[in-house]
Amino acid sequence: MIRIAHISDIHFGRISHPTIVDALIRDINRAGVDLVVVSGDLTQRAFGHQFRAVRRMLDAFDAPTLVVPGNHDVFPWWRLFSRLFDPLRRYEKIITPDLAPHVELPGVVVQGINSAFGWTVQGGRITEKELQQIRDGFSTTPEGAFRILVVHHHLAELEQLGDHDISKGAEKAFRTTHEMKVDLILCGHLHISHVAHVSIHNGAKPIVIATSGTSTSSRGRGSDPAANFFNLIEITKANSTIVELRFNPEKRGFFQHATHTLPRY
Repeated sequence: MIRIAHISDIHFGRISHPTIVDALIRDINRAGVDLVVVSGDLTQRAFGHQFRAVRRMLDAFDAPTLVVPGNHDVFPWWRLFSRLFDPLRRYEKIITPDLAPHVELPGVVVQGINSAFGWTVQGGRITEKELQQIRDGFSTTPEGAFRILVVHHHLAELEQLGDHDISKGAEKAFRTTHEMKVDLILCGHLHISHVAHVSIHNGAKPIVIATSGTSTSSRGRGSDPAANFFNLIEITKANSTIVELRFNPEKRGFFQHATHTLPRY
């Protein structure tokens, strides 16, 4: 069995509770995960001290990490030149220069892509470069391996979440994930915890989209904006399970909120 923790929208600079970051680290380490996936928006305003706080958090996890940036990790508009021409300089210096991280675990392949650009505002963008990274990331994946794509922004509209952003180029990107037989997309951005099965057309194999709510910030949305979440994903040859865990401020920990069993198609 492979176990993966999925966190997102950390937003250092807008942390919701004084103990929540330590609780997140502790509970993920206790879960004995093989990988920690972070799907963007590490900071609130891409300040250096916010990225350094992220770096300390990532270093505190026992498991290796796979991280992609979000739109809040590019320079803000008042740093216009940097935002337009070198938007992820601090992210690349302090977090990682790898904007297409790739991890292979026994029976599982995880590929990340960047959807955050200085020329776009909130919805993100997927270019031909990222489409090729998806193809390259899964082109040599053995048949039967579980395939996971990590991206900050959404590649499909989810009716249950109402009107929301999707990336420019999302339709091509979603078709590419289908062509590469991706099983699961891990994303964030919306600050709402949600799991959905989405098909490119009737009869096509569904792709599961797991959106992590904001794991540590006070910027939650939806019907319960005070909630903080992360996902715990367990993958076996027979099926996979996504457990949504919610932070309880009184108990100072994350506890099971909902469980989704995802059959292998």
